[in-house]
Order: sequence, then structure tokens, then C-alpha cells
Amino acid sequence: MPEGKIIKALAGFYYVLSGDETIQCRGRGVFRKNKVNPLVGDEVVFQAESITEGYILEVKERKNELIRPPVANVDQAILVFSAVEPGFSTSLLDRFLVLVEFNHIKPIICITKIDLTDEDEYREIQQYASDYRKAGYDVLLTSSETEEGVKDLKPYLEGEISVFAGQSGVGKSSLLNVLRPDLELKTNDISSHLGRGKHTTRHVELIEVGKGLVADTPGFSSLEFTDIELEDLNYCFPEIQEKSDQCKFRGCLHMAEPKCAVKTASENGEIPSYRYEHYKTFLQEIKDRKPRY
Repeated sequence: MPEGKIIKALAGFYYVLSGDETIQCRGRGVFRKNKVNPLVGDEVVFQAESITEGYILEVKERKNELIRPPVANVDQAILVFSAVEPGFSTSLLDRFLVLVEFNHIKPIICITKIDLTDEDEYREIQQYASDYRKAGYDVLLTSSETEEGVKDLKPYLEGEISVFAGQSGVGKSSLLNVLRPDLELKTNDISSHLGRGKHTTRHVELIEVGKGLVADTPGFSSLEFTDIELEDLNYCFPEIQEKSDQCKFRGCLHMAEPKCAVKTASENGEIPSYRYEHYKTFLQEIKDRKPRY
């Protein structure tokens, strides 16, 4: 039986890329019965009479799955944050990083609009970039206006399924337009191509960009730590996880425990204080979360 990847789901149809062909398929009734919902990004087995008459027979095991946006088997998330307009937010970036790390998706930090920074702002952004690189993250500084740094993003996309995520107005559409000009995404208005226009259907689609596939989606619509438990948060901050092995107590949450290596590392500057403060804020948020029944 032929196999392929779902690159678009719309109005009950699944569009499966197999070789150079895209086959329009429906899901078999067994999926509804077993509560299996095929997602964009799924690797599937199908049969087809023609390119418009196919049926998905099997959804292969996923390595990960996002609910919002509904996409599976994501390799990496390009977290797009602007240096200015809107201003760079480490708190929001750390929230995105936790969600991405928790879903075992590789994050790449892309800071846009560096052409709009003054000398002090640029120095501050360089310091933040240095902090995140020390924590183990890839950080790119880009400008869609001058195209500075954008070409450095292309090798990351090759052969991967990527999700672009970030708050509105940071320049995700502008970035994609530089990477693939024929997309002609609107940049000042809400992008209808990205499924956010008033008269368009919200759906996810994988589009080819830079020899890879990018999930054509508004990105994460929920930034709550719904499924993350207290003991999980430690693993979502690489530099905190690294230091936690040196804590006196196993299972240390790095709050009020004595001889905590993470707290010491924050105090002496090995871990940026803002990263440690965000960790504590997120931990309290998880503690305060209403239990689910």
C-alpha cells in the first residue's frame, strides 16, 4: 500500500503528499470509531483510485502532537520575537520555550526587526542572545527589511517540519515573504493566507519553504501550562536541569530548599536572574492550577 504525509486537512478531506503527487483522501469510518483524528503532519497508509479518490487506511505512530495548532510530527518551532515594536519579552519567550521543550520539539529563537534598534537596544538584544545561546539554544538576529540574517534560517528549515510561532506584529509574515517571495503574505493586515483573515477557514497546511515544510498556521493559540506538572518544569529549562544534578536533595524544585545549586547559580550569575524568576513564576502557576477531574 502507498504511504505519504498529510499536508492539508480541510472540510473532511485530507491531502496526502506521496512522491510528487498530492492525493485527496477521506478517512475511513474506523478512525471515527476508534477516535483517531488524522492530523496535518501525520505519516499515513492510503489507497487511491485516482488523485481525487483516496482513503486513509492507517495513521502511523506520532513522535509528537500539538492540539492548537493541530499538527503532528513537528521537528522544530521557529520562535519569532521582535527586538522592538513590540519590545522583546523574555517572559513570553520563556513561556513559548517551556511549551516547545515539553512537547519534545527543537526550538530556534529568531529575533526580528534588528534594523529598527538603536545602539543601546541592539546591545541589550545581543546580551539576551548570548544568554540564550549559553543555555543551549540557537539564536538568529534578523531583519526582513535588510534581509540580514534571514539566509541563516534556511539551512534550519531543510528537510524539517517547522512551526513559526510568536505574538502578533513581530514579523512572521515578513520573514516568510523573504524566504519565499511568491507567498505574498500580507504584512500590515491580518494574513488571510495564514488562516487568520475574517473570510477564511482556519486550517493548517504544510507549505514548502527553504527545502522544508512549514506549518501554515497562526501558531500556538494557548500558552497555558495545562499538561505540565511541577516535576516536568525542571526539564524545560536546560541550564536549570544541568545544575539540578548538583542540588543536595533529589527532586529539588529550586524554591526554598537548602543547598540548591540552581539558586546559587542564579545568585552568582551563571543562570540569568530573569530565567530563574520566570521558572519560579511558572512553577507557582502550575501549583495554582485547578485540578482536573
